[in-house]
Amino acid sequence: MKPRWRRISLIYILIIIAGIALITFVLYTPQQGAEEKLSLSEVINMSQNNAIEKLVIDGEWLVVTPKDGKEFKVNIANFNFDGLKEIGLKLDGLEYDIKPSGLNWGNMLIGFLPLLLLGGLIFFLFFRARGANNQALSFGRSRARLFPGDKPSVTFEDVAGVDEAKQELSEVVDFLKSREKFQGLGARIPRGILLIGPPGTGKTLLARAIAGEAGVPFFSISGSEFVEMFVGVGASRVRDLFDQAKRNTPCIIFMDEIDAVGRHRGAGLGGSHDEREQTLNQILTEMDGFDTNTNVIVLAATNRPDILDPALLRPGRFDRRVILDLPDVVGRTGILKVHSSGKPLAKLVDLEVLAKQTVGFSGADLANLMNEAAILAARRGHKAIEMEELEESIDRVIAGPERRSKKISPREKEITAYHEAAHALVAKILPNADPPRKISIVARGMALGYTKMLTEDRYLKTPSQFNDEIATLLAGHTAEKLIFNEVTTGAAHDIKLATSLARRMVTDFGMSDKLGPRTFGDKQELVFLGREISEQKDYSDKTANTIDKEIDRIINNAHKVAREILTENRPKLVQIAEKLVVSETLEADELEALFSEAVPSPEPEPVATPAPASVETRAKKVRPKARKAPAIPPLLPKQSPATPD
Repeated sequence: MKPRWRRISLIYILIIIAGIALITFVLYTPQQGAEEKLSLSEVINMSQNNAIEKLVIDGEWLVVTPKDGKEFKVNIANFNFDGLKEIGLKLDGLEYDIKPSGLNWGNMLIGFLPLLLLGGLIFFLFFRARGANNQALSFGRSRARLFPGDKPSVTFEDVAGVDEAKQELSEVVDFLKSREKFQGLGARIPRGILLIGPPGTGKTLLARAIAGEAGVPFFSISGSEFVEMFVGVGASRVRDLFDQAKRNTPCIIFMDEIDAVGRHRGAGLGGSHDEREQTLNQILTEMDGFDTNTNVIVLAATNRPDILDPALLRPGRFDRRVILDLPDVVGRTGILKVHSSGKPLAKLVDLEVLAKQTVGFSGADLANLMNEAAILAARRGHKAIEMEELEESIDRVIAGPERRSKKISPREKEITAYHEAAHALVAKILPNADPPRKISIVARGMALGYTKMLTEDRYLKTPSQFNDEIATLLAGHTAEKLIFNEVTTGAAHDIKLATSLARRMVTDFGMSDKLGPRTFGDKQELVFLGREISEQKDYSDKTANTIDKEIDRIINNAHKVAREILTENRPKLVQIAEKLVVSETLEADELEALFSEAVPSPEPEPVATPAPASVETRAKKVRPKARKAPAIPPLLPKQSPATPD
C-alpha cells in the first residue's frame, strides 16, 4: 500500500494541472464581446466605400479602425494578406500594418492540453494500479509460508496427550535428520502423513512441533488457499509450491484442512472441469507422479477423512494415517500441565482431579479452560489460580458463563431446584449412572440450571448404562409432574436426548430383544455437502412400528424407574431442593453431605385447616418408606447438563 503522502501528492498534481489549463484558457482566449460586431464582408464593403481609417493584420485577427475612431476585431480565419485582397479588400488610401506572425503559445497550450491531461491520467493510473497488476500476475504463485528449520517455536515437549502420534512423527523427523540409517536398509522416505482427528485435538500444533524438531524448511498452507475464482489458479499454485519445495529439499509441506480440495472427485456439480478437481489432480501428480526422486514429505490434517478421494489416501501418497483422538485422563493431565506452565497455581490445585472432571474435552478446550481460570483469578485480584477458578472455568466451557442478572420468578426458581435435584438424586441411586458432582440453579447460557456429573472415560456402553442415563434425563420431567402436578418446557432438551439415545439403542446398537442384532436405516451422505442429509429406509412398515414400540418401551421403563425412585425418596428430594433454593449452588462436598444427612421429621399436622399448605409443606408430610430403593436397570454415564431451558 502506498504511503498517504504519496496519494495526497498525486491528487494535488492533478488539481494543479487542471488549474493551469483553466487559467491558460481564460488568458489566451480572445475577448470577442461587443467589439466583434462586424463581419468580414462588412469590412470589405467599408474599405471599398473609404469608411476605414486604419487596418492592422495580427495573425488571424484583423483590427479595423473606422473613421469614427472605434476599433473592431474581426476573425479572418485562414485568410492571409494576399487572400484578403483577392476577396475584394481595398487598401488604397488606407493606413495598414501587418504584424509578424509568431508562435501562439496560448493556442499551442490549448491544443496540446487534452494530450497532456490524457498522458498524466494514464501515468497516474499505471503507477496506481501497478501493485494490483502485479498481484493479478501473481495469482498462480503459491501462498505457502516458509518457516526456517533452525528457529523452532514449538517442539514435541509442548505437545501432550498424543504419545503414539508423536512416536509416529518422530520417525519422520529422524528420517530427515539421518536418512542414511534408513536408506541402508532399503527403506524409502514416506510420501505423506495424514493427521486425522476431531477439532481441537492438536493436529496443527503437532505439525508446528515437527517443524521445530526436524530442522528443515517447513512450508505451511491451508487447503482453501489453493482455490480462487480464476480457473487453473489452484493447480498452478500446487505446481509452484512443489517447485519451491524441491529447491529446498529435504523439506516438509503441511496442508491444513486438506478436505477443502481433497474431496471425492465426481461429487461436485462442475464435472471434470471443476476447479477443486483440477487442483486435486495436480496434488496427486506431484505426490506420486513420474518425478518421484524427491525428499519432500507432505503432511496434511483433516477432521473429515470419510469425504477424501480414495486416490489421495492410497499408499505412495499418504503412506501413514495418524489418529489424534480425544485425550484420556492421563492425556488430559499432561495437557493441563503443559498449559499451566508459566501460570502460578495455588498449592491445593490438583490437576488430576480436574482431568477426571473434563471427560470429552479436547486439547483446545483444556487450553481455553486454563486461560479462563487465569482471567477469573485476575478479575478477583488473586495472585495465584485457585481450584475454585479452575472448576468455575469447567462450567464456563461446558455451559457458558453465569447469568446472575437474569431475573427469575420465585416459582420458576423452585421448579428449577426440584428439576435439578431430581437429576442428582436419581443419578446417585442408580448403580450404573455417573454420580453427581455439582448442582446449580444459576442460569448459564440458555439453561436455567445445571447438573454436572463425575464421568469416567468409557469406550463401550451397555444397555444398563443407557437405561440409567435415560432415567436420569427423565428425572427432571418426572419431578415436575410429581411435585407440581404439571410439567414445563424446561425438560424439552432432556426428552430429546433421551429419545435419541433410545432410538440409537434400537436402530444402531442392536440392543432390542425383539428386533435382534441388526441396524435399521441406511444413512446416505453427499460428500460434496459433507454432512448426512437423508436416511434410506431399508425396513418394512411393520418393522417401523416395532421400532417405535421398542423406543416407547425403553423410554417408558426409564420413566417408571425415575418415578419410583423419586416417589420413594420424596422427602430427600424436597430436602435437596429446599437447600438448593437457599444456596443456589451445591458443590461435591456439600452434595455428598446432603445425601448422607437424615431427612428431618415432618411437623405434626395442625388441628385447624387454614389456607392450603405450600408445596414444600405438603412434601414434608410424606414419610419415606422403610425399604431400600429397588435395584433398577442401569444407565449411561456422561450426561450433558440436563436443565430447564
